[in-house]
Amino acid sequence: MTLEDRIESFVRLKSIIENQSEADRANLFTKATSQNPWFTHENIELALQGVAKFLDKKNLTEWASPYVLQSEKSNKRVGVAMAGNIPLVGFHDLLCVLIFGHVLVAKLSSQDTVLMEFICNQLKQIDLRFRELIFIEEKLTNIDAVIATGSDNTGRYFEYYFRNIPHIIRKNRTSCAVIRGEENEAQLKELGKDVFSYFGQGCRNVSKLFLPAGYDVKKIMKAWEEYGALVNHNKYANNYHYQHSILLINLIHFFDNGSVILTESKSLVSPIAIVYYEFYSDLTQLEKRLNENKEKIQCVASADRWYPKSVAFGETQTPGLSDYADEVNTLKFLASMT
Repeated sequence: MTLEDRIESFVRLKSIIENQSEADRANLFTKATSQNPWFTHENIELALQGVAKFLDKKNLTEWASPYVLQSEKSNKRVGVAMAGNIPLVGFHDLLCVLIFGHVLVAKLSSQDTVLMEFICNQLKQIDLRFRELIFIEEKLTNIDAVIATGSDNTGRYFEYYFRNIPHIIRKNRTSCAVIRGEENEAQLKELGKDVFSYFGQGCRNVSKLFLPAGYDVKKIMKAWEEYGALVNHNKYANNYHYQHSILLINLIHFFDNGSVILTESKSLVSPIAIVYYEFYSDLTQLEKRLNENKEKIQCVASADRWYPKSVAFGETQTPGLSDYADEVNTLKFLASMT
């Protein structure tokens, strides 16, 4: 397959995703939700929209062309251990491996087999040659390189187990937002998308707010009231009520609008249904604080991108093709093996 063939296949995949019949879509969503209750129909739809956004022909061509595989004889078997915290979170790695021309050996998360198998099966139907390029296996063996995503603990295991082959090992990360103090309610509502999409379980979800000294936290709580329906989801509600009880028992001060809890903490990663905040008085010191923790931060959000190297509120969950996880260029890594 040439690069043009592979790009055309993914463009056709985009068309299939966007034009799937209501009955087929409902069946797919129901199966995925049955496997993982966190995968609501709304969140699956959001994930599929993100996948479709990647698959623009012009963007794919410009993105992949500098790294094009010159000869199929030089392709490698690349193992990909995928996470399952949010729907289709492993798609970008799949896209990188296949668009480059390597063989994908995927170990799927048990929490996200339905959607990933749907994508793989569609590609195999679009072009039969993908049957020799896509393999789903229980163990990553007989591979030339690996891309693995997991917790800090599994990351250490991956680093040891795959120490003798080229690898990208990703561990726990989270995202944060910097509030200037001048944001209006509409902007704070957009920030809510970064917090509540996928119930806050993705590494690009904002779990920590940096607020200017003296900021009225109630402004945020009011703006986020429109996300109150989250507590109608059983698993989220269980987390919300549990965290609420723990804070009460420990006499920890918090703000609560009935669906999310804000409490002050130096920690970056908050539990489901809680968002941590921390006050800052000096932007230079804040920058130093963020730099000290850059290995744990996936991205920083701010209103209209006022903070340097940040993404706009509402856009953390819509990365572009070159927004690589952990800022490691996956295509460059794949090219280094040829």
